Amino acid sequence: MRMQTGQTSIDTTTGRPNQRRRTRKDLLQAASRLLKQGRKPTLEEIAEEAAVSRATAYRYFPNVDALHREASLDMAVPEAGDVLHDVKTLDPVSRLERVDSALHDMIAANEAPLRMMLAHSIERVVRGDHDGDLPARQNRRTPLIEAALEPARSQFKPTALKNLTHALALVIGTEAMVVFKDVLQLDDAEALKVRRWAIRALVEAARKTT
Repeated sequence: MRMQTGQTSIDTTTGRPNQRRRTRKDLLQAASRLLKQGRKPTLEEIAEEAAVSRATAYRYFPNVDALHREASLDMAVPEAGDVLHDVKTLDPVSRLERVDSALHDMIAANEAPLRMMLAHSIERVVRGDHDGDLPARQNRRTPLIEAALEPARSQFKPTALKNLTHALALVIGTEAMVVFKDVLQLDDAEALKVRRWAIRALVEAARKTT
């Protein structure tokens, strides 16, 4: 729930998780709009653009540099409509492979800042200066996964579809890249084969769920 106070609004701590995710997204989108203008906005300017209080902005981001960094990455993530606009097939595996390729390209082009963002989010939790009621990270991959699966929803039981969406988030994204490179020490070609195998296996398993 938001309470209006003059030109700003306050996101209350008792708001639903979806409300808190929207507030965080509002701040990122506000920062993106200002950055696209060639500006380097302050946290106060971003809060005003997002119609939230300065205090609320600080609850979601520890400083303006963290917000700038993540907003820049937010702009780099492709929209589902752009990724899937020319995909004619309704096959979920083929559509998910397109999403995986798009995210892989974005991650490869932004590996260093993505690793920094991941490290900072972990450090905040370890230091205890992150509000556990707030999302530590923006969930960018799930909307893409859901868009890829949307035409095939009828192929899955509701619980299986939910579990499939969550499981796919484990193999598509920045953390998977870190595991493939740092832990397994696989090159891009090998990592691609594993991701494609996992996507197909997860879809097939979800289809068989009764």
